[in-house]
Parts: sequence; C-alpha cells; structure tokens
Amino acid sequence: MTTEERKILESKVKEAIEQIRPYLQEDGGDIAFVSLTDDKIVNVELQGHCGSCPYAMMTLKENVELAIKDAIPEIVSVENIKPL
Repeated sequence: MTTEERKILESKVKEAIEQIRPYLQEDGGDIAFVSLTDDKIVNVELQGHCGSCPYAMMTLKENVELAIKDAIPEIVSVENIKPL
C-alpha cells in the first residue's frame, strides 16, 4: 500500500468511525482510531464504558466492524488494542 493509498484509506476509516461514535457515546462509551496495518486491519481503542462492558467484543465485531467493512470493503477486520 502506497503512502497515498494509506492516507485515503485512513481518512475513510476515520470518517466511518465518526458515523459510529454517537451511538457508542449514547451508552457512555467511545472509540478512537489508533492505526491501520499494511494488512488492512484497523486498530481502535474502545473507551469509557465500552472498555469495560461485557458486550464490548460483540459491539466491536457485530456493529463497529460491520459498519466499517460495509463502508470500506477492503478492510479485513477491526481489532481493539486493549484486551477486553
């Protein structure tokens, strides 16, 4: 992935996260973009209540990841950088 491709992809990912963020914030949580790997894996940090919620992994995979992959099909997965 070229530097320009990375910048474009990161921008799309950040935009998708901004669309998801209000829903997480409604429940006292939040999400922060951390990085995008060369393998097109998005690393995020679940914050607030999302960081300690027993349903955080389900939220991450069934909501956040699906929304991001729907908006950006080339994304392989979304992973939380802190253990849940």
